[in-house]
Amino acid sequence: MSYQLELRHLRYFLAVAEELHFRKAAERLFISQPGLSKQIKELEQHLDLQLFDRHNRKVALTPAGAYLKKELSHYFNGLEQIIEHSKLLDRGIVGNLKLGYVGSAMQQIIPDLLLAFRNLHPKILFSLKEMDNQTQIEGLLSQEIDLAFVRLENLPRGLKTHPVLRESFCLVLPQSHLIDSKSFKNLGQFKNEPFILFDQKYSPSYYQKVMQLFEDSGFAPKVSHNTIHSNTIYKLVENNFGISIVPKSLQLKPQKGVKFIELNKLPHRTVLSAVWDPSNRNPALENILQLIKK
Repeated sequence: MSYQLELRHLRYFLAVAEELHFRKAAERLFISQPGLSKQIKELEQHLDLQLFDRHNRKVALTPAGAYLKKELSHYFNGLEQIIEHSKLLDRGIVGNLKLGYVGSAMQQIIPDLLLAFRNLHPKILFSLKEMDNQTQIEGLLSQEIDLAFVRLENLPRGLKTHPVLRESFCLVLPQSHLIDSKSFKNLGQFKNEPFILFDQKYSPSYYQKVMQLFEDSGFAPKVSHNTIHSNTIYKLVENNFGISIVPKSLQLKPQKGVKFIELNKLPHRTVLSAVWDPSNRNPALENILQLIKK
């Protein structure tokens, strides 16, 4: 007896066990009464059990039949929940999304995105982890994360990307620095100052964009420190270890002891992109991508 046939036999048994009447059970199942009786006999023969006591027109469950009814009721209830949950997952209504991100994405992009997505799919759970760009790419390829927010231009073949933010850069200075937004003229004013920059490992393409800023301003920077964390940059700037350049979105993060000068008159821009692996079968991923692409 195949598994599919056996499952059908069990459904037939449960209908008779609940109705304790073959005709009513047959009507409920939309099959003939003789056909249902034959199916139940086959099941009893297959299990080598007597499931029903038949006395004239009355039907009663045997102890074995009563036990089987109880357990099968739990089984089919659980099976229905599994199937329903699978349908919800297929529509991305229930599930889990694992997101990686660089720190600047958490200032506005990700909070706004998650708020909008939660309104549409309130039962999705999110796992969020700040990671450097390369670690995110590795996480996508191993499907340890579903979606990455990176500042990279060269991606491994097969990954897809969508730009979510194109922004200017900002200078980060100690609060006490003599130059402010009113007295700022160009980057050349800082050619003798030490710079604290995001490490090249953070993102080679981002690093090159920052270096292009200096090259177009006619000098090579004196780099005193490299880091992959914005909080480290701010703390070092606050304590006069140097000045820095960061994406504009990091200006949204309140910081004591530092001030910002937006370099919006310069043509240089940095792009934050959402990146994903199209072979990822998480159904919730497609739903959040639809929101991102809007």
